[in-house]
Amino acid sequence: MESKTVSHDVRKHVLKTAEVIISGKGFSAVGLNEILKASGVPKGSFYHYFGSKEAFGEELLKSYFSEYQSSLDSLLSRPGMSGAERLLSYWESWLETQSTCDPKGKCLTVKLAAEVCDLSEAMRNVLARETGRVIARLAQTVEEGILDGSLPATLNPRGTATTLYQLWLGASLRGKITRDREPMESALEATKVLLGQT
Repeated sequence: MESKTVSHDVRKHVLKTAEVIISGKGFSAVGLNEILKASGVPKGSFYHYFGSKEAFGEELLKSYFSEYQSSLDSLLSRPGMSGAERLLSYWESWLETQSTCDPKGKCLTVKLAAEVCDLSEAMRNVLARETGRVIARLAQTVEEGILDGSLPATLNPRGTATTLYQLWLGASLRGKITRDREPMESALEATKVLLGQT
């Protein structure tokens, strides 16, 4: 039992270490040696935990989205706030975390989507499934906002959530090009208009 726990801890440590590095450099630009050196794990051990770099990439994304879903649920379930307030707090949080230069806390979807979807069908499938879950959770909050009267009853929850998520992914990519907050600030204004919060 103890060795299984140690094994899980080492695996988790490698994934968390790599997440920060890959958030800054991308998947293809980071070699296994860099990950192994940063995490202090021997090469043989890496292949004990992950069969290949692609399998590692799959596990990295699964681990990232597992934590992301937990934080998303916490943010969108805060008591004492309307559905509209919870949605806007999510997008405001996105603006603050994604407009900094620090790779820690950066969205792996934004960083890796264009890169890995052409490299690995397995990684693309993880991204497709998990971003779909994010959109479903946002749609649930739109529906809650309609029910509590803080959002217009004319909104289509799934369509609204999909449009907003795609808007923010695009704005985040544009922010990487311009190296400033303006694209995401514009996305926040567009979000308020779409949600009837102006």
